[in-house]
Amino acid sequence: MLVDMAEHRIRNVAVLAPDRVSPFELAVACEVFGLDRSAQGLPRPDFAVVRWQRGPIATLAGFGIDTPHRLDRAAVADLLIMPSWPDLAVPPPAAVCRTLRAAVDRGAWVLGFCSGVFALAYAGLLAGRRATTHWFYAADFAARFPDVELDPAVLYVADDGPVMTSAGTAAAIDLCLHVVRTVEGPDVANAIARRMVVPPHREGGQAQYVDLPVPAAADSLAPLLEWMTRHLAIEQPVEELARRAMMSPRTFARRFRAETGTTPHHWLTGQRVLHAQQLLETTEHDVEAVARLCGLGNAATLRHHFTHRVGTPPLRYRQAFRRAVLAS
Repeated sequence: MLVDMAEHRIRNVAVLAPDRVSPFELAVACEVFGLDRSAQGLPRPDFAVVRWQRGPIATLAGFGIDTPHRLDRAAVADLLIMPSWPDLAVPPPAAVCRTLRAAVDRGAWVLGFCSGVFALAYAGLLAGRRATTHWFYAADFAARFPDVELDPAVLYVADDGPVMTSAGTAAAIDLCLHVVRTVEGPDVANAIARRMVVPPHREGGQAQYVDLPVPAAADSLAPLLEWMTRHLAIEQPVEELARRAMMSPRTFARRFRAETGTTPHHWLTGQRVLHAQQLLETTEHDVEAVARLCGLGNAATLRHHFTHRVGTPPLRYRQAFRRAVLAS
């Protein structure tokens, strides 16, 4: 679902840090939204880590974090993040639940990472909504919150209004970059991703990480994936891709799914749609030209895939982005 970018800007971010917070998920929020990259011409929102407990915040890694900010700081945020939740069987304090609900009521966006999705569910923000969480917690979550449409196969869910959720650990990066891309555009998201040395978008879902061995670096398809993204405008039949990878088509298809969680055609279509988004946002090319440049052939094919994946037609997407630019 496309969020109207003219309707939301990320100017003020607050992270609700519970006691025994996961340091990685907390660090993701700090890295994406809390670092000053204004020297690169990138936006810098006001940022704060918020506590509601007395004393420093304990982390699961055995060290503490101190912050002067309390829940009243979260009341002015337009983006509120719950990075983790330590005890899946215990709801957050009533004041925290009120803070989360009040954020949605005033039009702010709320993100839940990994086990932090439990806190959002306890606060009543996910009833009747689609959401995800770490695959390891999926069965527990589904049993506790049967009124939530849980999708444990995806990396994040950002298609159901102002409440967005991500799967385990590094999927928090994917969700944060999606939010930045939605609000600030692909150039900003890509610049942040380059600084973090991570891909600006990952195809596939959690299935590729559930009890599967990590492919050996020497056998990685990463060089081929890079080549594919640099040659989106040309035909890329599976037979040719397999030849470049020095594999049989059957072995290549199996290895591709193991590394990306999807098929070559589906992955490539996703990359082409991402490139189409960038062209629509940053160039004056008409839809027919965009379709050719991103390898989708013609305007009708572009509209089909773009609408299916982004949730809105290409021209409406371009109009929303330009309204956002004019409003910024």
